[in-house]
Amino acid sequence: MMDPEKIKNALLIVISTIGSFAAFTAVQRFLAPREEERSAIGDISDMEGRELSAFSRLENSRSFWDKLDLFFARQLGLEKKLDETYMLLGSPPGTNPLKMLHLKLIAGSVLPTLFFALSGSFFCLLFAPLGFLLPDAAVWAGRIRRRQEDIIRNFPTFVDLGALMIESGLDYMTAFDRIVKIAPVKTGLEMEIEKTINEVQLGYARRDALRRLSMRTGLQEVRSFVGLIVQSDELGTSLVELMRNYSADMRFRRLNKAEKLAAQASTKMLIPLFIFIFPTVFILMLAPMIMDLITGGMPF
Repeated sequence: MMDPEKIKNALLIVISTIGSFAAFTAVQRFLAPREEERSAIGDISDMEGRELSAFSRLENSRSFWDKLDLFFARQLGLEKKLDETYMLLGSPPGTNPLKMLHLKLIAGSVLPTLFFALSGSFFCLLFAPLGFLLPDAAVWAGRIRRRQEDIIRNFPTFVDLGALMIESGLDYMTAFDRIVKIAPVKTGLEMEIEKTINEVQLGYARRDALRRLSMRTGLQEVRSFVGLIVQSDELGTSLVELMRNYSADMRFRRLNKAEKLAAQASTKMLIPLFIFIFPTVFILMLAPMIMDLITGGMPF
């Protein structure tokens, strides 16, 4: 017969894990935006989400594991979030939203189990939501930030080149295509522009393709640039001057940011000075005097 104490511990583990996920789901749903706020984002974002959603394809699947993935994604409210994260990562071929969901579920199960095995306390099971959020902070957030930094690094130069080619008589989409083709190395920015050009060639409206570009990058600078082009199309204003002014403004803001970081460097250096350098200096200066006091007094 099985030990009743072991059965009790196993039931407590299951109940605590389910309770942790239930609390996490309740908090996440409470903090989620309302339906009317989501619909206010626009039809383009809804179209983008439906097209890129890997979970909508599981609705008609008869596989038990597909239904289980869809259940977890919907109950935890992760359909749109995982699709958006995958999009901001640049849609890498080595992963997809389903694999990202599996990683979050594994981390949410393994971390509290590991803590429980080390400590033997059921209080560690409260760390299940922490493990569930661990891939967001430890894996994907850093990759998204590095990708966005790579995009924004070359963006002012791209805008300047676009303004120069448009001034020579090219259409702005043709100018973007020419810049992508002459680029010696395709960075994240060129790859996203190339996707936008391909979408236009496949039949998407330019306005929709540009808005999808801003969604894939997740950068306010690109979003403002797209709004600039859309406004120029609607009002018939000169796009060249707008692009040049926008490029100059981006460089000015980048310079201000660099100056701000440089001003903060001296303050941040105080932390290693007080923790590592000053104690070492004091030990080297005072250690001989302290040793003399301990061994028989000062020599003077």
